Amino acid sequence: MRPRLLAYALRLTDNPEDAEDVIQEVFLKLWDMRDKLVEYDNVPALSVQITKHLCLNLLKTRKRWSTDTPDEAEPENENAAPDRRLEQSDALHCLFSIVDRLPGLQQAVLRMKHLEGLEVEEIAALTGSSPEAIRMNLSRARKKVKACFFKLNKA
Repeated sequence: MRPRLLAYALRLTDNPEDAEDVIQEVFLKLWDMRDKLVEYDNVPALSVQITKHLCLNLLKTRKRWSTDTPDEAEPENENAAPDRRLEQSDALHCLFSIVDRLPGLQQAVLRMKHLEGLEVEEIAALTGSSPEAIRMNLSRARKKVKACFFKLNKA
């Protein structure tokens, strides 16, 4: 399956390094799902779907970073507000460290939703959970992150 998936990822990303990264991520996801793969009629088709979603998420994230962060995109603004950029960097680091301490499923669901851009139904299919359970885990994870973030930043 690897050559076929790699060719597909390369067509979508138009970058050999990104395509390799996506394929590695696909196989990691398949490995994580290895116990549930028997439930799928067509694992190669599932692999293609995962590849497509990861490629689209990569392109979407790249586009978001290039359009939503004018301070980083425009070199003349690099020195505009170093204190503000430092605060944002610290806040982002704090958020990632909080997410790293979440329980496994909450952490995975939160990352899939907000970093990879997957929809609740896609996450449910990938994890084998119901959409309601995914929404509940997302809600709990967001509440924990919010509470921890404000607790750490009050001090």
